[in-house]
Amino acid sequence: MALNFSVFRVRALSAIVFVIVMLGGLVWNNWSFFLLFVAIATGCLFEYQKLLAKIFPSYKNISPVHKWGLLVLGVVLMMTLAPNSLGVKDLSIKYLGSRILPIVIGGLVAGELINYKKGFILQNWAISFFGLAYIPMALSLFFQLKGFMANTFFGDWSFSIPLLVIVTVWVNDTMAYLVGSFIGKTPLSSISPNKTWEGTIAGVILAVLIVTKVLGIWIPIQEKFIFLISLVAAIMGNFGDLFESKLKRMAGVKDSGSMMPGHGGFLDRFDSILLATPFVWLLLQILF
Repeated sequence: MALNFSVFRVRALSAIVFVIVMLGGLVWNNWSFFLLFVAIATGCLFEYQKLLAKIFPSYKNISPVHKWGLLVLGVVLMMTLAPNSLGVKDLSIKYLGSRILPIVIGGLVAGELINYKKGFILQNWAISFFGLAYIPMALSLFFQLKGFMANTFFGDWSFSIPLLVIVTVWVNDTMAYLVGSFIGKTPLSSISPNKTWEGTIAGVILAVLIVTKVLGIWIPIQEKFIFLISLVAAIMGNFGDLFESKLKRMAGVKDSGSMMPGHGGFLDRFDSILLATPFVWLLLQILF
């Protein structure tokens, strides 16, 4: 596919604004880090509900209690999985979330059974709880990734591994788009016809090299570990992108939303991260 410069310009400008917001949230303080990922999770979960409502007719008819209660449950779940250190005075967000969580779940189930005239449909609940695992639970792992480099010999580098994951995914997406636009000829999958094998392979290789060699200069992590983290993030990020593309194809839509001009919605922007993060977390559990 040929490079569309007008589209690329829009994508580049919106990406600059996006990067500024993301980096600010990542490095400012613990609260900005937490609120950043709560906002991302809420936006992704909202778009996930819209996509699945187009795929499954019964899910389109879930009650308002189910629809909005799920978004509240996603926020409370992330509070429950937040680090112990995050809180106001002696009241931690984690403790507060763990006390609110059963109340929200109970209210959600009770409200659904009372208000939904067609009764309890297991498929709809399976869709909703998969969404919780797919989005807020996956993103909450960033809280643990942040803890790997906190208070090291070199100081507080807690944002470094989340930054590695996110930058790897960004560079992979950008390089795959550019290389695929210029020399891509072999379609990667019928799920996403605009993606090519040439662009995908080049994106992974360039992302790993750039992140390992450039960020490796600034971040006090051994280069071999940066290489492994970026490799897993780049490869699994592509699978995350394909999974979301499959959902959009089944729903018959081009984008999951319109949050970013030229990029689409929350899910379009964070689909790769949703799958890359759990596998990077698993890698670190194995290594350390």
